[in-house]
Amino acid sequence: MTRRVLVTAGASGVGHAMAAAFDAAGYDVWVTDIDQSALDILPDHWVAHRADVTNEADMSAVFQAVGAAGGLDVLCANAGIAGPTNAIEDIDLDAWRACVAVNLDGAFLAAKHAAPMMKAARAGSIILTSSTAGQYGYPFRAPYASAKWAVIGLMKTLAMELGPLGIRANAICPGAVEGPRMEGVLAREAAAKGMTRDEVYQGYASGTSMGRFVEAQDIANMAVFLASDAARLVSGQVIAVDGHTVNPDPKL
Repeated sequence: MTRRVLVTAGASGVGHAMAAAFDAAGYDVWVTDIDQSALDILPDHWVAHRADVTNEADMSAVFQAVGAAGGLDVLCANAGIAGPTNAIEDIDLDAWRACVAVNLDGAFLAAKHAAPMMKAARAGSIILTSSTAGQYGYPFRAPYASAKWAVIGLMKTLAMELGPLGIRANAICPGAVEGPRMEGVLAREAAAKGMTRDEVYQGYASGTSMGRFVEAQDIANMAVFLASDAARLVSGQVIAVDGHTVNPDPKL
């Protein structure tokens, strides 16, 4: 029987890489994204829904459609935004709330609406995208680090609550991922710290024992593994895909 996966923010970046990897593994792929133009160019055999992950009506509609199609085997709650880069006293409350809403509320709403289907099936895999910032914290990134730290708490709770029903939950913590989103982070952090983009880039890379950024495909590969039968007893785990962070902020 073909299994079904839903990836939030699946039209670009890490989410798109996850969706493509699950497609290659034989899953029926469903994606949500807020960017309709990105959804419009996805493969025709993927099921795409425009949705704001912070809007419960949007998310409820998506999961009703998934349920009508036969249920859900894997949820990748991947949606996230970088949020502001600034000293704590200079962070605007609305910017804080917007960052926390996408990163944390989005994961909560996805899990909330996936759980009933997985409970009915007494099986399922929930994969939340956190960050190494959610393991260590990160200066000048208080909203993002706080939200990603909370995502890990959500995952731990899901694993405990749903485990007796055969449902697993895990969190992937990417390190710095090559791509447009990270380029924005580099630019903002360079401005906040009075450094060049290349200095910030090298700082991130030098903070890992492998001395490099990761790629979206690395995160996608881990997601497919965590959803697979090979990981049938892996639950409640925080798994970094980061080239081994040894110093989360070598730039200071």
